[in-house]
Amino acid sequence: MKRQAKSRVWHQRHVNDFYVKQSVEQGYRSRSAYKLMEIDDRDRLLKPGSALVDLGCAPGGWCQVALERMKGQGRIVGIDLLEMVGLNGVEFLQGDFTEQVTLNELVERLQGNKADLVLSDMSPNITGVIISDQARIYYLAELALEFSANWLKPDGIFLVKVFQGAGFEDYMKQMRSVFNAVMVRKPKASRDSSREVYLLGRGLKLDDSIEHEPEFD
Repeated sequence: MKRQAKSRVWHQRHVNDFYVKQSVEQGYRSRSAYKLMEIDDRDRLLKPGSALVDLGCAPGGWCQVALERMKGQGRIVGIDLLEMVGLNGVEFLQGDFTEQVTLNELVERLQGNKADLVLSDMSPNITGVIISDQARIYYLAELALEFSANWLKPDGIFLVKVFQGAGFEDYMKQMRSVFNAVMVRKPKASRDSSREVYLLGRGLKLDDSIEHEPEFD
């Protein structure tokens, strides 16, 4: 199928999508909001009073859900290279979460504390070249995992989107080397045709040989 034809098919499927319609009607910025809701209904991640960091937060759908479920109690910091329209109750940092200048600002926002929960729904721009896309997806996921190892409290939680296929088993091994428990979640809001799943890591494995302290100037 030619690219233009694929684009038309995707657009038609998108506008007719149940969760897209729901997000418009209910005021959520993305259909992915419902994915986080489903996972939270099952795993109780979003607790009032928590400190949460949302990596790749734009356009803000997951931040909206976190705001609602944390009942305005706690701290939510969203980080993205892209701009995000402000949300009352969300502290937004526009920048690269792997760069020191962004991390220094994060230290200030968290008031020197670590996070209870790190979320990552990041995905690169998909090219359609499966091998290349998978490599880029897992590169982002590995950066998010490294961030979580450094910035989570010992009993913290990490939720990250990945795609089944090349790299999945290797990444699962990495997750299991960092967290005491790792679970796979496939919310109903994920399209059946999509290979995306979410990995949930709970509780850092504390190893004196591994440095988990964030570094900042």
